[in-house]
Amino acid sequence: MKKNLVVISAPSGAGKSTICRKLQHRMPAFDFSISYTTRPKRPYEKDGYDYYFISEEKFNQKVKLGELVEYEEVHGYLYGTSKNTLQECIEKNETILLEVDVKGGVAVKKAFPNNTLTIFIKPPSFEELRRRLKKRGSDSDARIEKRLERVKFEMEYEKEYDYSVVNDDLDSAVKEIIQILENS
Repeated sequence: MKKNLVVISAPSGAGKSTICRKLQHRMPAFDFSISYTTRPKRPYEKDGYDYYFISEEKFNQKVKLGELVEYEEVHGYLYGTSKNTLQECIEKNETILLEVDVKGGVAVKKAFPNNTLTIFIKPPSFEELRRRLKKRGSDSDARIEKRLERVKFEMEYEKEYDYSVVNDDLDSAVKEIIQILENS
């Protein structure tokens, strides 16, 4: 693995979080970048493990100070990645896995072009994406519809990524990503 920053992006519900957790277990040498977010914590999430859950005021302060390499409003909440974390990873020649939205992935690659490998996760179909979002049980029907409205926009970013993987079977998608990482 020659790249330090491995970016995994996908439309909401395509399985990027699940894939990233499986990759962490299969490749424990990879660190995991923990993003900042202003969205409420879901019941199964842990602060400092899944995200750093912070106020909008603290988030905006990080933006103003230039501490985030990328940030974006997604579905009404702010998400961002620490620039310092990524720079330290590169300096230490470590590999870090980043789970970020599609624009964030492009921004990371733009900021660190020689150190970034990007992988776009595609859902097998729009209908399957809807089913997954409903099954998750953490969003209202209105929020699910808002997420689905954004899918077309998110899919347009696929061409900006180094690789694209369809997540129709979780284990197969994880194996394909591991092959990409081993051959990159």
